[in-house]
Amino acid sequence: MANINRYLETTPVTSQETVTVIIVNYNSGLYLTRCLQSVFTSNIPVNVIVVDNNSNDDSLSKAVLPYNNDTRLTVIRNSVNAGFAHASNQALKYATGNYWLFLNPDCFIQSDTLEQMTKIMDENPDVAMAGPLIVNPDGSEQRGCRRSIPTPWRSFIRAFGLSCLSGNQHELFKDFLLHKDPLPKSAVDVEAISGAFMLVRQTAIEQIGLLDEGYFLHCEDLDWCMRFRQNGWRILFVPDTIITHSKGGCSENRRIFVLWHMHKGMVRFYRKFFKDRYPGILMWLVVIGIWFRFTGLAIYHGIRNTIIGYKTVKTKVHAFRIL
Repeated sequence: MANINRYLETTPVTSQETVTVIIVNYNSGLYLTRCLQSVFTSNIPVNVIVVDNNSNDDSLSKAVLPYNNDTRLTVIRNSVNAGFAHASNQALKYATGNYWLFLNPDCFIQSDTLEQMTKIMDENPDVAMAGPLIVNPDGSEQRGCRRSIPTPWRSFIRAFGLSCLSGNQHELFKDFLLHKDPLPKSAVDVEAISGAFMLVRQTAIEQIGLLDEGYFLHCEDLDWCMRFRQNGWRILFVPDTIITHSKGGCSENRRIFVLWHMHKGMVRFYRKFFKDRYPGILMWLVVIGIWFRFTGLAIYHGIRNTIIGYKTVKTKVHAFRIL
């Protein structure tokens, strides 16, 4: 299933200060090239493991070409799209060092990002996972880089816009996305961070286990956050370390496919962690609501793609007639 290529038959850097960076790639285009370039500018030692989930573009070949003789790079090529969790777990077999970074291929870090983040982790030995402030290309804070766990109740609040009723009952009507709250002045504990950038302590993974491969795409990060916290570990959001996430580099052309797995993952997540905390009828209503939402979004994107495709064809025909 997997073809593993370590570019030189020599032992890669394995000092205790080394961070292993794990990147799962699927048709990321030039995003992967830019991501690797940013990672290799890091001012602390890194090993990089790229797991390619059977991409059919040239993103992998272009990205790794400058590093053909670099002992820091390992490439795993899968013959099928195995999903994010499975691919990440594959990479963990080759990870070294105290900290392992799970990084999306459409993220770009700064030369001091890993130094700042590992320093925070070193200062807080009870922290399992930390994430930075993630911004969009326009500099705005990205939704989800700091959040509360999206319990069924919180998801209900968000779906019906009831967070505006919080008033003195803030916790009761609290939204699980916190990006509209003022930024804290220093690192703070949160319930969850974004899967786009997860710096994780190796010993914490040894205790609670690998990513749940029952998730194909999305929600495996939330699952991990739940399991870490259930076992007494902390999760930190670090606002003074900033990275950029272009968001959508791998999935923009497969929106409905991504939405399907996102909603399927939420069903698994709710059943795994909340089925014993909510009445059965309520859980069924939550599941129905999830699939109702997926259906609405799928119809919307289907119509949108049809309109865009029609306009593209019409434009090409018009241009042909002019010529």
